[in-house]
Amino acid sequence: MAPSSATGAGILYQYTNCRILRGGKIFRDDLWVRNGIIMDPEILFYVEKVYADEKIDCQNMIIAPGFIDVQINGGFGYDFSTDANVEEGVKKVAHGILAHGVTSFCPTVITSTPEFYKKLLPRIKKCNGSEKGAGVIGIHVEGPFISSERIGAHPKQLVRDFDNGFSDVLTTYGDITNIAIVTLAPEKKNSLSVIEDFCKRGIVVSVGHSSANLVEGEEAVRSGARFITHLFNCMLPFHHRDPHLVGLLTSEKLPRNRHIYYGIIADGIHTHPAALRIAQRVHPKGTVLITDAIQAMGLPDGTYPFGEQTIVVEGQRSYIKGTNTLAGSTATLDTCVRLFAKQTDCGPELALEAASLHPAQLMGIEDRKGTLNFGTDADFVLLDDSLNVKATYIAGKCVYTADAI
Repeated sequence: MAPSSATGAGILYQYTNCRILRGGKIFRDDLWVRNGIIMDPEILFYVEKVYADEKIDCQNMIIAPGFIDVQINGGFGYDFSTDANVEEGVKKVAHGILAHGVTSFCPTVITSTPEFYKKLLPRIKKCNGSEKGAGVIGIHVEGPFISSERIGAHPKQLVRDFDNGFSDVLTTYGDITNIAIVTLAPEKKNSLSVIEDFCKRGIVVSVGHSSANLVEGEEAVRSGARFITHLFNCMLPFHHRDPHLVGLLTSEKLPRNRHIYYGIIADGIHTHPAALRIAQRVHPKGTVLITDAIQAMGLPDGTYPFGEQTIVVEGQRSYIKGTNTLAGSTATLDTCVRLFAKQTDCGPELALEAASLHPAQLMGIEDRKGTLNFGTDADFVLLDDSLNVKATYIAGKCVYTADAI
């Protein structure tokens, strides 16, 4: 056999002495990568008849798909909803989260004015990941079409309605080209037709910041919604006579081909371990771990802006100044993975898939991201048995390392 480079096909890398997460199981195998793509070794051996140009000893670590954070408001001193130089903020956060295993993300913009949206949204562009930072899947616009009763840290005076249907969306956001997810309250007038219009444009609709009952949530899912924004937070709580949006996890009135996903903040603060276990055990394939991180992620305690609000960070908690209302998280996604695995006892496989496969499926990019299947992008992380990130790779290139490998 000849080396891969002899065929002119690019350098072939073989990651050895490792355990791979694939198909819901972690097992001992080698990972083969060429030109930023995960390769099928059978084709390499029996068709191309080539062997590796370079072998990398992974020292018995776990190789898992790169993490995907679909709700992150900022970090490392940058807030996507306030910064004038948002391009620099996105670059800073994209680079910083590499150390936490994140290879793709959705910068999240909270409830703002139409003028601000029209100025900001065209400037946060979709891009592939690289050594400079994680890739941008698209923007998550969280608001302003939410319930004024369930605003959380959003400015109440900026909440809007769909009085004129989807035309209000366009009037508010302007250019929606860069939007990947929108969070809205499904109980609002005209929301069902708006959801349908979003879906026709390939934008994922999430229900959240809502006072909706279960029937209203089911109607939203039948219209195309497929995600729940930070489950349990900023929504009516579960009740045995009307489980509200939480009941979507077990509803029998959803389309048979519609899989519902739910974001959950496993930071040890936003969601009690018992609530984590309930959600995970009832609907394990729908869990999507998110950080909902704010600009204080990676920074010391202090006072920081968040949209048009001011927040105070003390320890691992962040509040709207002068209240006890939680305002996002300061957790990193790898921390959420470790806490989720520990507090639910779901095992490393499901915890890792909740930060990779499930968000990729939600976004409809599982043919490229979120797995280690043959032919997908070689975005992956190396972890120890405690699920600490030791290295991050994008398109087969090492973009972060904690220790020499």
